Amino acid sequence: MNSLEFVVTFVLQLAVILVAAQLFGYLARFIGQPKVVGEMIAGVVLGPSLFGLFWPDIQQQIFPADTMPVLYFGAQVGVGLYMFLVGLEFNTSLFKQQARSAIAVSLAGMLVPFTVAALLCVWLLDIPGLFAANISYGNAALFLGAAIAITAFPMLARIIYERGLSGTSLGALALAAGAIDDAAAWTVMAVVLASFGGGALLAVKAVVGGVAYATLMFTKVTGWLQPLADRIETKGEMSWGQFAFLLLLFALSAYSMEWVGLHAVFGGFILGIAMPRGAIVEHLRKRLEKITIFVLLPMFFTYSGLKTQLTILADWDLMSIALVILAASVFAKGIACWAAARLTGSDNRTAMAVGALMNARGLMELIIINIALKFGVIEPALFSIMVVMAIVTTLMATPLFELVYGRHMKNKQRTESPLCASTPH
Repeated sequence: MNSLEFVVTFVLQLAVILVAAQLFGYLARFIGQPKVVGEMIAGVVLGPSLFGLFWPDIQQQIFPADTMPVLYFGAQVGVGLYMFLVGLEFNTSLFKQQARSAIAVSLAGMLVPFTVAALLCVWLLDIPGLFAANISYGNAALFLGAAIAITAFPMLARIIYERGLSGTSLGALALAAGAIDDAAAWTVMAVVLASFGGGALLAVKAVVGGVAYATLMFTKVTGWLQPLADRIETKGEMSWGQFAFLLLLFALSAYSMEWVGLHAVFGGFILGIAMPRGAIVEHLRKRLEKITIFVLLPMFFTYSGLKTQLTILADWDLMSIALVILAASVFAKGIACWAAARLTGSDNRTAMAVGALMNARGLMELIIINIALKFGVIEPALFSIMVVMAIVTTLMATPLFELVYGRHMKNKQRTESPLCASTPH
């Protein structure tokens, strides 16, 4: 493929992605799901499970292998920038108020899934075609535990953002617990990969590098950036040079987290939290929000969807295994997070909302299982089963959240509106 063909193909590819994302996002909202769920489904639809199944030649022409590196780059930049924006809105004072609950929820959201995974692996390891033939019981249990414990962090952030919960105690609790859970899941995944050719250094880098990065950001970087934030506040504008510098800082943060074995989203999210508050945040949002949400993020969903194959689940035996894993995953994550939130002081409605939100796996699940498939930890059959689990738990999240909390939130907004405030009771 020459340069001109490459450019034309990529432009066509991008157009298809954006149209599909908007169409399925609209349909998702029409049925009461957040737009992000439609975008996730659009990515799967554009892959081999539907588009490639019925029109394989056309699908290959639109998404040839030559363009995948560029699509991958856009996908990583998109999800990283989005989590940077989420970090900019993260209310650190609310998090401090919710720290005890967040730690308890995240611990429960890890310990119970890992226990359930350990029990499941006693059975699953005897079924051929799921795990690698040479995998140990310990590594199989660690991988499955990480896959069940992981939360759809970018999707969780989108749901919280679209529901106007970014600055609330519920939003802070769910985001904080989700971030801790996912960081732990990626660290465990690094340990598993160390047994499949990565070496012990991979696990050490993940733990030490992640802790060192977060410590540096929260203890030093905020202070280093404060003079820049003060200049922007005084002038009332951000120069393109200042904007370029902050983008470079984001790129270094994302690359650092990738290098230590975690994921770029944590680099962006932690940098966003560490940024000084004020005009600097507003200027960054104005310049990044539209292109990130409407262009780059759909590339992330599509790239993951292109690697997802659901047709393998036509086999009833595999489908029955999928149902068992799905039920175990919902119980392990949702109920554990609800119980932990309840025991640390949250009212029942808030605790159930946390359990519903934390139970979504989304494309963070797809990322971790794609890595496992690439390194030979799991086989295509288990990969497809975990895809079903990711999609179903994500689709469940919003209806469950609306059922246990959404109606209460709408009633509260009506009560606090100026009209209601002026109405005698």
